[in-house]
Amino acid sequence: MTEAITAREADERRYARFATGSVGFVERHGLWSAERRTAAQALEETLAGLEFVRVGFGDPHGLMRSKTLTVEAFRTALRNGIDMSPGPFVFDTGHAVGVDFFAPGGGIGIPELTGAGDFLIVPDPLTFKVLPYTEAATGWVIADEYLRDGTAHPLSSRAVLRRQCDRVAERGLRYVVGLEVEWYVTRLTGAEHGPGAAARAAAAVGGFGVQGEPPAVEPVNGGYQFNLDTLTDGLMHLVTPLARALRELGLPLRTVEHESGPGQLEFTFSPMNGLDAADAMLLFRTVAKQICARLGHHASFMALPRLERFDPSGWHLHQSLFDTAADRNAFVPPSGEGGALLSREGLGYVAGLLEHAADTALFCIPTVNGYRRLDERFSLSPDRIVWSAENRGALVRVLGGPGEESTHVENRIGEPCANPYLYLAAQLAAGLDGIERGLRPGALAEDPHAPTAAALPRDLAEAVAAMEGSALVRDLLGKPLQDCLAQLKRSEVARFGEWLAVAGPAGPGETTAWEHREYFAAY
Repeated sequence: MTEAITAREADERRYARFATGSVGFVERHGLWSAERRTAAQALEETLAGLEFVRVGFGDPHGLMRSKTLTVEAFRTALRNGIDMSPGPFVFDTGHAVGVDFFAPGGGIGIPELTGAGDFLIVPDPLTFKVLPYTEAATGWVIADEYLRDGTAHPLSSRAVLRRQCDRVAERGLRYVVGLEVEWYVTRLTGAEHGPGAAARAAAAVGGFGVQGEPPAVEPVNGGYQFNLDTLTDGLMHLVTPLARALRELGLPLRTVEHESGPGQLEFTFSPMNGLDAADAMLLFRTVAKQICARLGHHASFMALPRLERFDPSGWHLHQSLFDTAADRNAFVPPSGEGGALLSREGLGYVAGLLEHAADTALFCIPTVNGYRRLDERFSLSPDRIVWSAENRGALVRVLGGPGEESTHVENRIGEPCANPYLYLAAQLAAGLDGIERGLRPGALAEDPHAPTAAALPRDLAEAVAAMEGSALVRDLLGKPLQDCLAQLKRSEVARFGEWLAVAGPAGPGETTAWEHREYFAAY
């Protein structure tokens, strides 16, 4: 009996080397830097104390899609990669098939996607974390997507941002990003608390293209006492475990405050390099939803839920470029430039953001619901393509100025559920275009909502059209990803239109039941 068990275990070890992915995929294609190889070697001691590892990536909608592996399977996957279905690339926000993967080239010119063929994801050991709140000791790691020939997958959002960060590095610069994220916490009702509470709260199961009912919730407070210490304190039973988890995970949480809406929180994070910031946003949203659910609450990053008197949430993106050789913020204007708000690089960057504001709006506001924030009722949300100093109604706001080392620009139109990789990549590409072409942004806006100023897209359909016609976006994404996003978002718009045709038109500024069902739980 002992010999039989030993032989079986020997076979298992022998077969393990080709149990997933492609044997030696990482080494064969030279996918790792020396830093990643070192990080992978250092993982062994950590893995010995774990039971599972979640391996995933950000899909086109900015949601984490993962597989949970045993530690033994992860050891193999770390160097072989993992086979992954293209489902996350072809489903729209409501899980409707938006891309015809049975068409030649998977409907977007990628032969490997024809017939829903697998691709490979490879864990990035530099992103490995241990989740501090799971029932079983569990690791969490972001993976990069690859075709079988070892090239970056054309639909990989993370690869898009990495290319832009490499591009700015060639100029001796780094993309520096500060995250400022508003989101809602509500109390689950009519459901058992604990893990999976949000899912159990659903009153009906969904289907392909039809979301399940959103969780039933109630407000945690009355809101509308901005920054009131008492409201923040009343949520510390949620904020404390979440903040501790984020810090244990290495995220540089900086501030927590209560915004205007009932249970509306704002978390800000210290400046990070661009790719690190996008990874952090993916992790933050995932962890916030999971921890709040364990505590009987629901976290949502939907811009404007269909809940009475809720205020819209935004994701304000603070950004600058750092000159590595000079060890200085490249946006700080040199002394003697006549009191300029920004350096030449900074002015060019702002001009690029403004010139490409319409064709990159989709990456800042990727949902039907996100455009509710641009309604004239919400004066702190921009609706015009203008810039200003310190004015919170402007699309691009400049903070700092001569002599201020912290000088940077803030894009104020983003919604909290935007894909972090595409949001950041599009901002960086637009800003670099302005610098390289020597553009200047024109006069500062006195009235950020002046009707004479160029308008941002009014809805998702307009944003999709602007994105499709953009040469900058085509260069940024490549044709397959540009086509994929257009098809996914047209599917989303079409399903909303079909719902309106039956339910009737929405009232001015109204968040519809369709939007609440589509986004409140998923995001």
